[in-house]
Amino acid sequence: MKKKFAVVFTVIMAVAAVFGITGCGNSGSGSDKIGVLYLIENSAFEDMKDGIVDELKANGYDNIDVQCAQGDATTLQTIAQNMADGSYKAVFTIATPATQAMVNQECDTPTFFCAVSAPVEAGVISDMDNPDKNATGTSNAIPIEDIFEFADKLTPDIETWGFIYCTSEDNSVNTANSAKEYCDANNIPYEEVTVTNSSEVQQAAETLADKVDGIFIPNDSVVQSAMTTVTEVARDNKIPVYGSSKTMVLSGAFATIAISDTEIGKQTAQMGLEYLKDGKALTDIPSVVVPATETVINQTTLDALGIELPEDIKSTASIVDDAE
Repeated sequence: MKKKFAVVFTVIMAVAAVFGITGCGNSGSGSDKIGVLYLIENSAFEDMKDGIVDELKANGYDNIDVQCAQGDATTLQTIAQNMADGSYKAVFTIATPATQAMVNQECDTPTFFCAVSAPVEAGVISDMDNPDKNATGTSNAIPIEDIFEFADKLTPDIETWGFIYCTSEDNSVNTANSAKEYCDANNIPYEEVTVTNSSEVQQAAETLADKVDGIFIPNDSVVQSAMTTVTEVARDNKIPVYGSSKTMVLSGAFATIAISDTEIGKQTAQMGLEYLKDGKALTDIPSVVVPATETVINQTTLDALGIELPEDIKSTASIVDDAE
């Protein structure tokens, strides 16, 4: 009986070795599978995902498992746990919630994060220049000062600002705090309404409509998912809405200064390739802040507000219509 058990055990171990059945403590170096994880589908995250996947495939990495949690935090945690089982060579995460979910697994699978606006504050890394927690990547720090100065040039009549953001998204809270600090430093009054889910966004916008002259939306996936409702309220009340991404402008926000979502995805993939292809240690790949360089303005909202663009902005800005 003991001999039979020993034979069965040997067979099981051999199968495990072949198929790479490992725990979180194993780096999974025998697998070429790469994960891509994000919380919710929106055009910004889709563009980032495409940038990552296209760059990886262009460099010969085709075994890519892309998973979206469809906005569900519990599902996000489950996917992260599965991707931390040692069977993935690396995992690319898009934005703060997915990155936190993966880094919090504390496993040996390296995480390359894309578009985390405040990586240190979000707890996914301790030092941008000296990566730890087995993670590194790109930050899309929102250029608060540039956006507000741009707004002052386009819509100088704004006296009181309004902010809408979700309290459970660290990236959004950090950006909103930066916006409030800017207003405090410049003696600009503001009102804020926080939400916990997308169903509360319309009421938040309606609450602000009677109190403010302009609205700023941080990099917030919950508000973004209901951005068209903010747009409708704002257009009806002739209130300019400044977003923090091109996606928000495509969803009807008036304007922003933003990064290229596809390009930050590609840049994140290139950082991952330093590890995957070149064999560079993750700790030797510093995290980077990708600057926002593109001025984006929504034509439909521009017409609704009746604003005339200065010539210098008209000649350099990307003028877009509402996304279909």
